[in-house]
Order: sequence, then C-alpha cells, then structure tokens
Amino acid sequence: MRRTGVVTLLGTVLVTAACSAPRTTTPSPIAEPVPLTTAPVPTTKTATPPPAPPCAVTTGACVSLTQRLAWLLRDGRVVRGPVPAGFGSPDQATPAGSFHVVWKDREHRSSEYGTDMPNSVFFAAGGIAFHAGPLDAPSHGCVHLNDADSAAFFDGLNVGDKVQVL
Repeated sequence: MRRTGVVTLLGTVLVTAACSAPRTTTPSPIAEPVPLTTAPVPTTKTATPPPAPPCAVTTGACVSLTQRLAWLLRDGRVVRGPVPAGFGSPDQATPAGSFHVVWKDREHRSSEYGTDMPNSVFFAAGGIAFHAGPLDAPSHGCVHLNDADSAAFFDGLNVGDKVQVL
C-alpha cells in the first residue's frame, strides 16, 4: 500500500510518497553526479599513401637505392610495389642508371659465386639481376627481393623492358 500526502509549506505544495512497508535497510548515501560524456569524435586515420616510384619508367621496373624499394610498372601503373629490396655492398654496389632487361632464368645458379639466384631477371653488365635473396644481407650488386616479389618481377618483366635504378 502506498501513502501519499500533500504538505503546504510557505505557499509551496510538496507531494510526498512513501512505501507502506517499513524501511529495514539504511539509506544509501547520495551518489555524486556522473558527468555527462559525449561519444568520442571518431578520428579517421588516413593511411599515408605508399611512395610513388621516382623513375620515369612507365613499363618495366624502378629501383630506389636510397629508399631501398622497387616497383613493377605496366602502362604507367604500379602493378607491384613498392616492395623492399636489398642491394650490393659498398665495394660491389648495385649500379645506378637506365638499363633494359637482357634475359631471364627462373632457376639460375651463379657460376662466379656458386649461389642460387631464383627468378633472375638480368638487366646490367656483370650479371646484375633482380632475384630472390635475403634483404638483410648484401648482394654482389644484384637487387634482392623476397620470394613472392621476385616471382612477380620475373613474371611481370619482359626482355627489352626498361629498368631504372636511382
């Protein structure tokens, strides 16, 4: 049962309501007001676009020695890249310049160094090629790519395509 009452106090009407059951617990203290929060404003993270190839090549390959990156291009569009690349040591530096793909060999073995050079795409004098190799170990002047990237460069480059190394 509920009891309600109306009390007039100095011209103000107060309405009180109470439960008819006696109170058996102590009242809880008045809670501090909870500050109103607004939903966080969503922040849109705009991903930094990958670096554009610095070369003039439109069909072929572009290599940036300073960025340690390579791109595969076809008809002015990047079809793969930028991809990480490894290069020759200072005493056997990867040559800079403009070249053309001379020949390709999927399972080449270096006669000079006795090492396997999978997915070789030769483009400069002295047997310089793109091929699969460790990115963290210097080559003998070649452009090392990981396995998947070297396969893509092998499949995407044709004899005669331009290669620019900057």
